[in-house]
Amino acid sequence: MSPLLVFSVIASYFFLLVLISRLTGRNSNAASFFTANKKSPWYLVAFGMIGASLSGVTFISVPGWVADTKFYYFQMVLGYLLGYFVIAIFLMPLYYKLNLVTIYSYLKERLGTRSYKTGAAFFLLSRVAGASFRLFLVAGVLQLGFFDAFNIPFQVTVFVTVLLIWLYTYRSGIKTIVWTDTLQTFFMLSAVVMTVIIIGDKLNLDLKGVLSVIKNSDYSSIFDWNMQSRTNFFKQFIAGAFIAVVMTGLDQDMMQKNLTCRNIKEARKNMFWFSITLIPVNLLFLSLGALLYYYAAKSGIELPPESDDVFPYLALNHLPVFAGIIFLLGITAAAFSSADSALTALTTSFSIDFLNLDINKNDKKINQTKYFVHLGFSLLLFGVIVLFKMLNDDNVVSAVFKVAGYTYGPILGLFAFALLTKRKVNDRAVPFIAVIVPFLTYFINLYSEKLLFGYKFGFELLLVNGMLMFAGLLIFSEKTE
Repeated sequence: MSPLLVFSVIASYFFLLVLISRLTGRNSNAASFFTANKKSPWYLVAFGMIGASLSGVTFISVPGWVADTKFYYFQMVLGYLLGYFVIAIFLMPLYYKLNLVTIYSYLKERLGTRSYKTGAAFFLLSRVAGASFRLFLVAGVLQLGFFDAFNIPFQVTVFVTVLLIWLYTYRSGIKTIVWTDTLQTFFMLSAVVMTVIIIGDKLNLDLKGVLSVIKNSDYSSIFDWNMQSRTNFFKQFIAGAFIAVVMTGLDQDMMQKNLTCRNIKEARKNMFWFSITLIPVNLLFLSLGALLYYYAAKSGIELPPESDDVFPYLALNHLPVFAGIIFLLGITAAAFSSADSALTALTTSFSIDFLNLDINKNDKKINQTKYFVHLGFSLLLFGVIVLFKMLNDDNVVSAVFKVAGYTYGPILGLFAFALLTKRKVNDRAVPFIAVIVPFLTYFINLYSEKLLFGYKFGFELLLVNGMLMFAGLLIFSEKTE
């Protein structure tokens, strides 16, 4: 694809996002930025959350990951369903009852100020890392498709990408994102479906033939029953359930969208349809991966060594130009749909949890503070992405979940302790426990085969981290009257 065509596609897409931002930004105030004035239609939130939860990681890494782990990722997706059920039944009613803007405010009421700040701080750490990983993907594609042709450094690519996101989110925040995420989810899913159709046409296969190829491929195994394997069903399923609870139910980014619904009834309806839809959507991405490897083998194409590069390489170099265009739209939509909401959630948490902004006021000082915080986190994302480029040596989807296992564990432990016990914790000790626990988890993982008779941890390491945090809180607590 020519660099000019790449630029035209990205510029047109961005123009559409800015247009939506302008339309939704009319008569906006501070409450619009943080809560969308509690007027978001539940069906828009549900559809938009698909794109935000999948992101560029799913769009690129999951199809590429198929060569190494087959369809085993689907075991984790099944675990997500259990996690989303817990969120809808137990967590969301609590958030709506307390009328929370940031979900970590609950920790202040239940455990104390330092516990509250600790939970919010670990969210900021987790979300900065996660959003940076996701944006790294789309920046890499833009570098390959456009910026390399003009010898423009990767740092400039990253800066432009982050700047584009800031431009259409700084005004109305979550109010805009509810609408832009809906558009971006549509583009992302359309891109995957169209790519499957194009590959099927190149291979002279009808729908039945495509399904037969996927079913009979070497990659279509879904269940792994080997207990020593990192991809064992029980490990993946349990990890999926806890990852869903932590990375959705205990994550300000994902919950902020849910909390913009009019009431708990609509929010639950949103969560139900969102969770059900994720099953066929993830299966579609895995199927695309199997089809990409089959097409490469049939066509005698030598694939790049990094699995994250497989989908971009084939779409931009070996499939028709139209496939390249829809790939660019899909990856841009996927990355922006998660990064824009992450940037808004980071701004929300820092502004309310640390700066104590009153969102019901709409004076000039509050709006200026909000803008500067938003800009500050944009620059932070830029720095972390550049650093990740220097250090990256792993599959991005795997890296995201590895980081989550260490940074979301303390959040899981805090909320579990607050919800499941009535004990009073030593609030001063909480930050120290939260810092120590990830290091303990790391050493347990490092020596697990020696300590646990050959057992290897997978993504269920998150559960271990959360349990250690819970145990630490239990030790430094006392019974209440």
